[in-house]
Amino acid sequence: MSKPALIVIDLQNDYFPEGKFPLWNADIILANIEAAINKAREKNIPVILVQHVADASKGIAPFFNQGTTGVDIHSRILTAAPDGYIVTKAFADSFHQTILEQTLSKLGIDELLICGMMTQNCVTHTAISKAAEKYSVKVLTDCCTTVTQMIHRIALNALSTRITLIESLEAL
Repeated sequence: MSKPALIVIDLQNDYFPEGKFPLWNADIILANIEAAINKAREKNIPVILVQHVADASKGIAPFFNQGTTGVDIHSRILTAAPDGYIVTKAFADSFHQTILEQTLSKLGIDELLICGMMTQNCVTHTAISKAAEKYSVKVLTDCCTTVTQMIHRIALNALSTRITLIESLEAL
């Protein structure tokens, strides 16, 4: 029997209308992810919230700068997953130089249900990370977004040759 975890990547204020880099369909994706988190919690599936914090040593980034409200995980996500594990990252791959691997190991996870923001970047890089190869990986297509619908669809198409694409209702 598999032991999944829901990985929610970069649901942060800068990606919403009042933020520094609003994404296509952000509010709809927020609602979809809230529903996915609720289903995961009903089934005792751990929720891991990944938060990107820009590396200050590389200079001021366009967004996700520490100390700004834009870097904060969206309040509705924190409300939906008050007991969620938080993993902080500085790279697109949520495994790279983070505690994600240790958290998954501690929880005995063998399946990743990945969703979040920047389909073509952080979602993709996490899903096809070398570190993710030992897991059954699924990307929740209705719980991801990026700059435009076109880029979102291109990224999902590219992922489809390596990763299972599934809607959240089917996965949870």
